Amino acid sequence: MIKIAIDAMGGDFGPEPIVDGLVAALRSNTNFKAIAVGDKEELLNLIPNNFLNRIEILDTKDVISMSDSATDALKRKDSTIYKAIELVKEGTADALVSAGHSGATMSLATLRIGRIKGISRPAIATLMPTIENHNTLVLDVGANVDCDAKNLFEFAIMGQMYAQDVLKQEEPIVGLLSNGEEPSKGNEVTKEAFKLISKIPNFGGNVEGSDVFKGSVDVVVCDGFIGNILLKTAEGVADTIGTIIKKNLKRSLISIAGAVLMRKVFKRLKVRVDYAEYGGAPLLGVKAPVIIAHGKSNAKAVKNAIFQAITAASSNLNINIEDRINEYKQ
Repeated sequence: MIKIAIDAMGGDFGPEPIVDGLVAALRSNTNFKAIAVGDKEELLNLIPNNFLNRIEILDTKDVISMSDSATDALKRKDSTIYKAIELVKEGTADALVSAGHSGATMSLATLRIGRIKGISRPAIATLMPTIENHNTLVLDVGANVDCDAKNLFEFAIMGQMYAQDVLKQEEPIVGLLSNGEEPSKGNEVTKEAFKLISKIPNFGGNVEGSDVFKGSVDVVVCDGFIGNILLKTAEGVADTIGTIIKKNLKRSLISIAGAVLMRKVFKRLKVRVDYAEYGGAPLLGVKAPVIIAHGKSNAKAVKNAIFQAITAASSNLNINIEDRINEYKQ
């Protein structure tokens, strides 16, 4: 049975939404167990008695806060994230979910769990909503500010394998984010990356920022600097549009009536852009599944992050990434 390690204290709102999400996941899926890492006394007060047989608690009280440096996590071996990572490193747990300090999670996962053979840098991936019925997987969105062409090539392979093995997309198409669709567009790094990525199957060529939301390709590759700006800009635009709509709907009875008639449409739109629907961002390239959830994750987001971790742990993702990397080294 799959075991998931949970950093139960790391989120912005403390352990309650994390435990609520864990319990919701256990209600929906009977094929996994969890190890919650955190203050035992506090966690026992939140876990229903009938779930205690499926949740093991590893007691520790030190928590890496969002204001702490990521390097602090390497020294604080009694912290929740360090102990949760160690469970995965030792093989006691199959995957990790954390809504805590993302930098600390990424650093510890890379150094303690280790990288997949052939991968020089792990990457954080996230799902972006599109006008189609599926989402676009974008990587890297923050793990690596500076990348070379080889890094982008590895991201393309990892993203394609994740879309195939975890998201269950058949023959996912990969695009390279650039400032134009022509192969001649881009900086020196993207031009060189274009040549490397063109060797893999289903390479769709260069794509522009608007293509991310059109669903023109299934996976979009970029460095972490550009990817993080893309992610934060998209979040800002979504919030702004939502605020504008709400303000204008209150200006007349006709607008209010229209909103009532359109409530199903608004509900579907909210679902498409709500990060809680996707759970968290996988850190691709490490030897075991690591899901980095949003610090403000509610119970629904935590539940879906756990499901994502279970799916990844149940797949041949890392084996397939290593095999595909080896194909192009021969």
